[in-house]
Amino acid sequence: MTTDSTRRPDGQSASNELTNRQGHPITNNQNIRTVGNRGPATLENYDFIEKLSHFDRERVPERVVHARGAGAHGVFEAYGTVGGEPASKYTRAKLFQGKGKQTPLFVRFSTVVHGTHSPETLRDPRGFAVKFYTEDGNWDLVGNNLKIFFIRDAIKFPDMIHAFKPDPVTNVQDAERFFDFCASSPETFHMVTLVYSPWGIPANYRMMQGSGVNTYRWVNQAGEAVLVKYHWEPKQGIKNLTVKEANEIQATNFNHATQDLYQAIERGDYPEWELLVQLMPDGEHPELDFDPLDDTKLWPNDRFPWLPVGKMTLNRNPADYFTEVEQAAFGVGVLVDGLDFSDDKMLQGRTFSYSDTQRHRVGANYLQLPVNAPRKHVATNQRGGMMQLRVDLAPGQNPHVNYEPSLLGGLVEAEQPGKEHTPYVQGNLVRQSIDRNDNTKQAGETFRGFEPWEKDELLANLIGDLSRCDARIRDRMIALAEAADEEYGRRLREGLAQAGGGGSSQTNLANRDGAQAPNDAAQKGHDAEPY
Repeated sequence: MTTDSTRRPDGQSASNELTNRQGHPITNNQNIRTVGNRGPATLENYDFIEKLSHFDRERVPERVVHARGAGAHGVFEAYGTVGGEPASKYTRAKLFQGKGKQTPLFVRFSTVVHGTHSPETLRDPRGFAVKFYTEDGNWDLVGNNLKIFFIRDAIKFPDMIHAFKPDPVTNVQDAERFFDFCASSPETFHMVTLVYSPWGIPANYRMMQGSGVNTYRWVNQAGEAVLVKYHWEPKQGIKNLTVKEANEIQATNFNHATQDLYQAIERGDYPEWELLVQLMPDGEHPELDFDPLDDTKLWPNDRFPWLPVGKMTLNRNPADYFTEVEQAAFGVGVLVDGLDFSDDKMLQGRTFSYSDTQRHRVGANYLQLPVNAPRKHVATNQRGGMMQLRVDLAPGQNPHVNYEPSLLGGLVEAEQPGKEHTPYVQGNLVRQSIDRNDNTKQAGETFRGFEPWEKDELLANLIGDLSRCDARIRDRMIALAEAADEEYGRRLREGLAQAGGGGSSQTNLANRDGAQAPNDAAQKGHDAEPY
């Protein structure tokens, strides 16, 4: 028998010959070993046991949120400027310095609430996570397609996701549970207005915006800081879907967005996004009617203009979905020098939660996987843990010393590259909400900015779901809409009065025909005889 041999990176001969994980050749992959050709099987079927036991474990735990995803490799090209000024005026982060400077990256797009193989047409925010492999280590810019969020305090996140996920008894998503939480948490109303509009169903991943959502800080060489918001704007344009259009697509293909991204890159139609930032002097800004650290609020771009800083191009598909897209692990707290945290309460909560999730889901050594590993040498005193691939030693490091400080050839602290930003913090420790918390003003501004057809779709979607909800929930949502905008509140009130009640709320959000689907399936199914 002949094989096509090549040379592996480790110098060993490689071929297309099938082996098991021990390197043993597999001579029969069609039949297990049995007593006679009918069985029974024997316990010493090592190859069979290894194959099946690995198959039993080939899925890591599903992400609680952002389970359904697609990804691609690409490059970020810096402009070297921020609104016509040198980037160094605001940040010393190296990836932004110098026109044309390129940084490799990996992007994972996702839906938020629904499971791994859910349709990509469902109403839901979309995740937009970018891992920059910078010369100073990884920077993860983890955000969504929409520029705000439902809540402003991380302690509410588990409750929010529980309400948006399927009912724990029926395992069916239920609009009444969604609106029960939202009506009881009025800060959600701006996000509800966006999610229930066509902006809640992007046409695909290539034609949607991205946002860091949280407020961060940039720090320059002198240790001076500004507040910053990040925005990704697609060069392909922005497209959204109505419920009718989404249902028609879902009826024929529930993987359409993943397929669209993959095929575009395969044919060389590389999607591009421009990265823009909004900057604000660091501080509380009492002159504003919102707090710049409040994730439920937009920074108006007439006062804080979008400033271009670079361009992202996605130009290579993953070689293997699981290895790269499923195991890709992002953390909100993964920042490089020149980028810093703000006091944003959602950001600080997410900083713990995201990396903790990856340690649970992929393992303590998830950062040794190629898709997650930085493109620079790593040297750390961390040791052990499940699936450790190597020990991250520095050249010449004493392997016996896994602690610091040491006089015996261990690792030493790095030098501070610029003056550290040291914000002054003073105040009582309290459990209180941000005090500038107008929950409806910006929702009204967003509503008034919609095209007429977007308003129609928003109202139809809200009326369809709220008409099946408890009257107390309906009244609370009407009150929020009336506070946001007269037309918004009036049309919602009138629409609900005409819609009446009845029917089940147990359906995908704003899918007005979904409640009838179980009866339709039973009535329209074709009879068949047993066989």
